[in-house]
Amino acid sequence: MMVITATAKYKGTKMREEKLSEMIEEKVKEATEVCEAEERLEECRVAWDEVEEVSQARADLRIKLKLLNHDPLESFCQENPETDECRIYED
Repeated sequence: MMVITATAKYKGTKMREEKLSEMIEEKVKEATEVCEAEERLEECRVAWDEVEEVSQARADLRIKLKLLNHDPLESFCQENPETDECRIYED
């Protein structure tokens, strides 16, 4: 598994990426089991869609880390400027 430098800096982010990786493994296993039965074709498609969604979430996280390579509070405040943590006081 590739480790991104920024993830080593922020424990929560690294844990989120690890959790997504675990979810991908679980979803692949589930999809494989569901798809073994040919009569469950629609369920098979749905199962692989779930694999794709979790994989995309992990990819999005990695892209976001590469683009934001800074304090996670900064990215939080970009998305939530109205929160108390993101208030800016002027003298």
